[in-house]
Amino acid sequence: MKHRNVYIWLVVLLFSWQVDAQCAMCRAVLESEEGQKTAQGVNDGIVYLMIIPYVLIGIVGYFIYRSIKSQTKKQVDQVE
Repeated sequence: MKHRNVYIWLVVLLFSWQVDAQCAMCRAVLESEEGQKTAQGVNDGIVYLMIIPYVLIGIVGYFIYRSIKSQTKKQVDQVE
């Protein structure tokens, strides 16, 4: 079961799709530019800033999971 979850996460992470994360006002201002380099830079910056909270929540969730798992293992060892 553990391997299946790892494979699912690998597929999700490796086969992600392109996202556009501009607000309507930013898009309207940046679309008027010829090269679209600034628009792409702003879009990338927004996506990077959006990812950071999810990574932090994932790390905290992992440590909580690991703590709960070790506590249940201690309880099982005490019962035996």
